[in-house]
Amino acid sequence: MSETSLKGRLGALALVAPLVLFLAIFFAWPLVSMLKESVSDPVGSHAFPLTAAVAGDWDRQSEPPEALKQAFVDDLRAIDDQQLLGDAVRRLNSAQNGFRTLMSRTIRAVEEQPEGPLDLVAVDRRWADVRFWRAVADSTNPYTDRYLLAALDYERDASGRISALPAETSANTAILLRTLGIGAVVTLACALIGLPYAMLVASVDGWKRQVLLGAVLLPLWTSLLVRTAAWFILLQEQGLINDTLMSLGLIGSPLPLIFNRLGVVIAMTHVLLPFMVLPIYSVLLSIPRNLMPAAASLGAPPWRAFLRVLLPLSLRGVVSGSLLVFMTAIGYYITPALIGGAQDQMISSVIAFYAIGSANWGMAGALGAILLVATLALYTVYGRLSADRAGGR
Repeated sequence: MSETSLKGRLGALALVAPLVLFLAIFFAWPLVSMLKESVSDPVGSHAFPLTAAVAGDWDRQSEPPEALKQAFVDDLRAIDDQQLLGDAVRRLNSAQNGFRTLMSRTIRAVEEQPEGPLDLVAVDRRWADVRFWRAVADSTNPYTDRYLLAALDYERDASGRISALPAETSANTAILLRTLGIGAVVTLACALIGLPYAMLVASVDGWKRQVLLGAVLLPLWTSLLVRTAAWFILLQEQGLINDTLMSLGLIGSPLPLIFNRLGVVIAMTHVLLPFMVLPIYSVLLSIPRNLMPAAASLGAPPWRAFLRVLLPLSLRGVVSGSLLVFMTAIGYYITPALIGGAQDQMISSVIAFYAIGSANWGMAGALGAILLVATLALYTVYGRLSADRAGGR
């Protein structure tokens, strides 16, 4: 390799290095951290290292060996990090109810007897229950599928088999289906509005086209929070929409447009409409304008010419726009939180609750991983459609 070629490659590498570093820090690293949190469970192994070393030899079904019990007592005597101990107790209580009171009694007994063997069953009869020891042993595994299963409303039973959670225990699947349903409705609304609008934009020239494009691009130039707050004001019972309809005599009382599914769909459709219009518009520009007059000259009425000529040719833009809108819609948080009611919150709200409200990063990471998988699957479909479209030109 010549010196000039080497300098050229090093120069090109130096130009792209800041971008690669930016993507690694602000994109790749957070995604990897989220995926790691969804399967990571290091609290038990850090809090009970002696127990972790012995727990691997126990089958989780028979009576726990004395070595396991003594190792657990020794770990309780050795631990001096109260924050770590509190996290371990919360982890155990999430796996088996009753661990908070059980651990309080046990820790008190360990403090009263700092040396020698301790009869845990005499401290609390629950230590004779294998389920509590199974929870202790399972907590010492630094990796778990518990969060991923719980995100889909499943768990492992006493035999280790995967089974569905009781209906009243979790509603993650219902919220995920609600998220997909709202995303599909918003996508349909954007398609019904975006296709005629894109056809109108493509049919005019000059300043008219610029004005129509500016109108649809305007939401992209405004903060999402500002747009959502504007719809919050417009959709109220005393908002502009209800006041206008009542002043025109079209309704006798205010319509329920806010804190429900209808308000969420209206606000999200307005925000995401550009992602539908622009792909369709770009496809329509590539369609020769003489096709519709040619169809009319062959005797096709306008509706038949649209269904048989224009719509099939613009379908790639519709599909691409639908995928863009749907992928963006399923991750929305601010709009459903402000405009929707309790039954309109999407999966992103649940992720925010686990991450901020309860500090359960494992569940937040698991739900985020599921949403990421769904988005990547849709993005793969979008990439294939885009490649086919580029290859067909």
